Amino acid sequence: MKSVLRPIYLALTFLFAFAPAVLASGGSHEAHEAIGALLPTWSIIPFVGMLLSIAICPLVKPHWWEKNMLNVAIGWSLVFIIPFAAAYGVSEALFRLLESVLLDYLPFIVLLLGLFVVAGGIAVKGTLAGTPKVNALLLLIGTLLASWVGTTGAAMLLIRPVIKANAWRKRKVHIIVFFIFLVANIGGSLTPLGDPPLFMGFQRGVPFTWTFYLFPMLLLNMIILFTIFFLMDKHFYNKELAEGRSPQDGQDNAVKEPIHIEGAHNILFIALIIVGVVANGILPKEFAFFANGAGLPIYDEIVLPYAIIVEIVLILLAAFLSLKTTKQSIRQLNEFTYAPIAEVAKLFIGIFITMIPALLILKTHGAELGLSEPWQMFWATGLLSSFLDNTPTYLVFLQTAGALGAVEGIHTSVGMVSQIMLEAISTGAVFMGANTYIGNAPNFMVKSIAEENKIKMPSFFGYMMWSCAILIPTFIIDTIVFFIFKFHVW
Repeated sequence: MKSVLRPIYLALTFLFAFAPAVLASGGSHEAHEAIGALLPTWSIIPFVGMLLSIAICPLVKPHWWEKNMLNVAIGWSLVFIIPFAAAYGVSEALFRLLESVLLDYLPFIVLLLGLFVVAGGIAVKGTLAGTPKVNALLLLIGTLLASWVGTTGAAMLLIRPVIKANAWRKRKVHIIVFFIFLVANIGGSLTPLGDPPLFMGFQRGVPFTWTFYLFPMLLLNMIILFTIFFLMDKHFYNKELAEGRSPQDGQDNAVKEPIHIEGAHNILFIALIIVGVVANGILPKEFAFFANGAGLPIYDEIVLPYAIIVEIVLILLAAFLSLKTTKQSIRQLNEFTYAPIAEVAKLFIGIFITMIPALLILKTHGAELGLSEPWQMFWATGLLSSFLDNTPTYLVFLQTAGALGAVEGIHTSVGMVSQIMLEAISTGAVFMGANTYIGNAPNFMVKSIAEENKIKMPSFFGYMMWSCAILIPTFIIDTIVFFIFKFHVW
């Protein structure tokens, strides 16, 4: 647990070390908004450096990287923040850091931590053999769950059963890769609970059930990906059998243990986490105390909303109750450690800080990109969501679409957005988070858990070869069917 909290502690210590010197020198709202127009394109170099470090260092110096990834993240953060402070002032630098760490990174990592801890207290026991049919069924369950408990929740619930079922197999990387594609990303498209971008849309006026309109595209993608997966898994399965391995390896053939769940009470804690997430969106709409961003003033115009505080408290309460009420033997059965979430916490603090200029530039110039067709919005939102946080990317393009002057469609707080344009933005943000390990937080967590279980996962670029070979052609089909020929069932 200490390794998870360390990056948060260091970030907050660094931030507040500057606070006494600048508390009286906050900038105006107009000054903050103007920064995006002033930033040069090369200010994203630290972000690119952070991504290249994630991609290259594990290949060149894996042991050094394991020990120093937090130092690398902090180093690239300083490469950004020091010149930024010199150019625009310490006050502006502190404002941006606090905004990123407190309002974006803190809720992000607390949610991941809560789901990771609670899901780690649920163990699936029984004789479960990793055959193509069983693997496809597990991935299907995870994909369907993702829209209701979130991609992170579904991924954390199912990844360990999938790994255990396939422990006898030598060739299983493809199973984890498709798990990331389907469970950790694409499956989260049917409700605002599935993925944060959709929840942000819900907060801005998109009806809760509107996302059901995304079902035809989800269904088509599931048919394509599950077909490819089953054929590939069947091929590798036959190779395993030909080489003398079998699903019974390591199992007691005389006694087949029925499938059952231990630690099932943790499902209640997952529900509590979902309540916390939903409360963050509902409370400001229903209660004046939480309305209009009311919260604890931190610095300048930064306020930590009471609704976010409620969310964080409920999530941490769920994690605490899970730790206190779950038998240690269940976590041992899951081989539960904090290493995967610690790795995510260390890397994403650097990602969140170094991507500040990229998001500012995108927010300022997003409307100038000339995106007027749904297929353009689909690919622009998707490709940027592959490398940036997909939630602010979604919001930028939602605002861009709201400014196009649609006369009919969905009423949102940023204006009228046509149905097909909103579909393009939503699916681009959710689906293409699967293009890279950093496109969506559970991607990296699944990778870390797999590697902790001795599965040699592809490198950063190696994973992108999988996504380019399988996902990009799928998304091209989506483009042709839904955004060029505009096939819809409503």
